[in-house]
Amino acid sequence: MAPQAHRLARQLSEVVWESILIKSRDISKLYKLPKDVHYCRSCVVSNQRPRIVFDSDGVCNACSYAKRKRTHIDWKHREQELLDLLDRHRRDDGRFDVIVPSSGGKDSAYVAHILKHKYGMHPLTATWSPNLYTEIGRHNFHKMIDSGLDNVLGTPNGQVNRRLVRLCLEELGEPFQAFIYGQHLFPVKVALQHDVSLIMLGENAEVEYGGKAETENMRGFQVGDEMEFWFQNCGVEHWLDRFSKKELHHYSPPDRELVARKKVERHFMGYYRMWIPQENYYYCAENIGFEPNPDGRSEGTYSKYASLDDQFDAFHYYFMLLKFGIGRATSDAAHEIRDGHLTREEGVALVRRYDAEKPTKYLKEFLAYCGITEEQYWEIADSWRNRELWEMKGNDWALKQQVT
Repeated sequence: MAPQAHRLARQLSEVVWESILIKSRDISKLYKLPKDVHYCRSCVVSNQRPRIVFDSDGVCNACSYAKRKRTHIDWKHREQELLDLLDRHRRDDGRFDVIVPSSGGKDSAYVAHILKHKYGMHPLTATWSPNLYTEIGRHNFHKMIDSGLDNVLGTPNGQVNRRLVRLCLEELGEPFQAFIYGQHLFPVKVALQHDVSLIMLGENAEVEYGGKAETENMRGFQVGDEMEFWFQNCGVEHWLDRFSKKELHHYSPPDRELVARKKVERHFMGYYRMWIPQENYYYCAENIGFEPNPDGRSEGTYSKYASLDDQFDAFHYYFMLLKFGIGRATSDAAHEIRDGHLTREEGVALVRRYDAEKPTKYLKEFLAYCGITEEQYWEIADSWRNRELWEMKGNDWALKQQVT
């Protein structure tokens, strides 16, 4: 199909509505955000997180779920469900029987390791390469492999990825979107290539961090659900007027009919086992040799053991802050409050101290990768700042309403 035809097809698709909103930078309307900002009475997250739900007492559904998972879920029964699932997929002929999408980070490495050593499965970890590895990310990736886990690594065309990262930055306000395409689709293709019908993910972020309440009892998302939950309703086909199908093949969905015929299933380990990120870190440090951020903490937060793999991680969280008023420290503190590791007062102090920190450590590398100047970068960032949430105070921007 000619580029002109692709453009016409896109204009006639559902994507056109999002495209118009993207160009207008009406963030609140684009993401259907509430007009009035409210913060959860239990944690530190606000109602500006897409799809999050607050109850009549002002408590977010992530906090409500965290309480229920400690008091109402029968985890022994859930583990028996897990055993039954694994037994249906278990193989004794030497072939892999479960795919674990993994960067070598604490959560995915934990999932792969317990599947092999606790449950006797033969997992294959599938890694979609970071845009630019950090030294600690590469170290932990190899530590995971050295611990006795098999791996297949997918790395996209560098020239294509650089162009796509820049376009996603400019048009979606999400410099990580190119990576997200591969992160969620590559493991499904690996499953098909190895004739494996079970993919085991980590947690269901919709319930652990706040999102669509209807997903609480889902064992896993179906192949195809990524459009709503991970792709901002902007699939790879959105870029077909600027890339060829060959260039986007590595980012594109697998054959849906083949996925259905092979009965490929994606499940959340967090549905079957109590999900506590800090405990995952301790497990991986002891069993795999996982190491935290050597800087002592990551930019934009106080934590030291999550999202360490890619030099662009901090930019993903920073643009989240610009659009939703929710940064990396908010995300970390909210979860640790729910897990009982922080009080709300401690969480508020950490958010106010670190959340608005601008990423600078890898800024030079990020600019070079995208082929933009620092002036252009700040112009793009400013265009994605949600004016409903931010106001100019003195010479800098500040949230109109901060967590207290």
